[in-house]
Amino acid sequence: MTESIHDFTAKLRQPSLLDHVERYVRWRKDLRRARAEGRPAPPPPDHAPISINLDLTTACNYRCDHCIDWDILNTKHRHDEETLRSAIITMVERGLRSTILIGGGEPTIYPGFSDFVRFLKDLELQVAIVTNGSRGDKLLEIADVLETPDWVRLSLDAGGNELFRAMHKPVKKSLSLDEICAWIPRIKQRNPNFQVGYSYIIVWQGASRDDVAIRENIDEVVLATERAKRYGFDYIALKPVLERAQGGAEVMDPSAARDALNGTVVRIREQVSRAQALADERFAVRVSTNLRVLEEGSWRDYTNQPSTCHMQALRQVLTPMGTFNCPAHRGVEKARVGGQEAYADAAMAKITSGQLADLMDRFDASHECREVTCLYNGVNWWLEKMIEDPREEIDIEPGDERSDFFL
Repeated sequence: MTESIHDFTAKLRQPSLLDHVERYVRWRKDLRRARAEGRPAPPPPDHAPISINLDLTTACNYRCDHCIDWDILNTKHRHDEETLRSAIITMVERGLRSTILIGGGEPTIYPGFSDFVRFLKDLELQVAIVTNGSRGDKLLEIADVLETPDWVRLSLDAGGNELFRAMHKPVKKSLSLDEICAWIPRIKQRNPNFQVGYSYIIVWQGASRDDVAIRENIDEVVLATERAKRYGFDYIALKPVLERAQGGAEVMDPSAARDALNGTVVRIREQVSRAQALADERFAVRVSTNLRVLEEGSWRDYTNQPSTCHMQALRQVLTPMGTFNCPAHRGVEKARVGGQEAYADAAMAKITSGQLADLMDRFDASHECREVTCLYNGVNWWLEKMIEDPREEIDIEPGDERSDFFL
């Protein structure tokens, strides 16, 4: 069963998003028909993505061996904040509904972190924050402005302090899980109206970043789950480790497991089952789609992508290095939609729409993402089927309104 947060088809069927989705589908249908008939291509809709991943900084105070963004950490790339704020306003005017502060660095050490979160909330955006948890004071500062369905997730990946320090290598060497988790009751006391999660990337022996071996942590899944529940987290999120493939994409490669793959999966399944037994009405154990299909042995099914990734029009990544079409290709040149200024104003947004249309033509997801166990696989095929339908009408059955716009 797909976790609700990963049911992107259901999210796009929300009545509040139907017009945005239908205009995209109409454009792609008209584009295919125009090309078949030898007519000029219709212009793309004047849209921004519905949801973005926003990397506020490349700076980080950890040195995690398993960091998928290792190559871009602590580089000289920086946002011009005036341009960034202007871009967000332009995107909101064109349909942006949510922003996930994540990746490329640690968002809470961005100098203007608190002010920027308040700026996003003043624009009535949904806001999520993925953080290493080292700056609980910064999370406490902005807790009052978050609301349902905003969320904060701490990337911790261990149950005990020794493994935590070995995996994350914080600059403050004495930093412990106990110190990090102690902030959670204070944050929840200030504002209980948003969810706080404990993120756990499951790593097996044989996983690596370049030539660097990554510490295995399968045996601390239950310990971490107990810790998350004890400190008042709303959930623990379990997911498999990703590695950077030669072409730049983030991929799951369990075939690299040092132990036999089946044996590794059995160990993971046992730990996950024990963790799930700890769930109750106040605490959830969320198994990511990638981890679920790894356990089921069906993960390769999710590497069969359509030629066109439709989600790159509905969800993008804005970083100090530029704007990219997918979190799995953050910082990869062939996935670049535009620069930092891609949505700086209405004129730039129009140029970016054209650049995105060109990128969608030349970025063959069936090839570029052939190794990616893609969370957007199902929704991409759903959109593809509607676009290929020869009928003129577009018939999207409205779903339930979840007021959840994170993609």
